[in-house]
Parts: sequence; structure tokens; C-alpha cells
Amino acid sequence: MKKTLTILGFLAVFPASVALADDDCFVPMADWQPRDAVTRLAEDNGWTVRRIKIDDGCYEIDGRDAEGRRIEVTVHPSTLQIIEFEFEDDDDD
Repeated sequence: MKKTLTILGFLAVFPASVALADDDCFVPMADWQPRDAVTRLAEDNGWTVRRIKIDDGCYEIDGRDAEGRRIEVTVHPSTLQIIEFEFEDDDDD
């Protein structure tokens, strides 16, 4: 019985901790900045945009930085705050 309660307690807490680690953007579409604003953000930072897409409710910019390195930038749709910035590996391995 004790083991069952321990397992149930763990299962009750586990989904909450996974949700806290999530980096999704939960913003109503009415509060989103337009794509043109995302494009301006990229230009202001010296990035060349290849594609802007929506991923997990956030804007995601695929392109190159001022030095020509491939980048992937996750941007909050209403504040245009940069949530995540990654340099992509150019290797074709």
C-alpha cells in the first residue's frame, strides 16, 4: 500500500514539473506582433532571415547572423523578447 501511494504521489507531481520546464509561448493570437515586426527585429540585429515560422506558439527565425553562421532564434510573439538563440551546426554528417 505504501509503495502504491508513493508511486501515485510521484505521478501526481511529475506532469507539473514537466510543464514548468516547457518553453512554449501561450499568447492569444490577438496579442501577437505582426511578422513584419519580427523581420525588423532580425534586420536590427544584423540577421539574414531565411524563414520565419511558428513553433510551439512562438516565432522561430531561421537564418544567418552578421558573420554568416546559421542561427535559430525563438522569439516571444507579443513582446518580441528573444527566448532562445542557437547557432546551427553546418556539418552535413
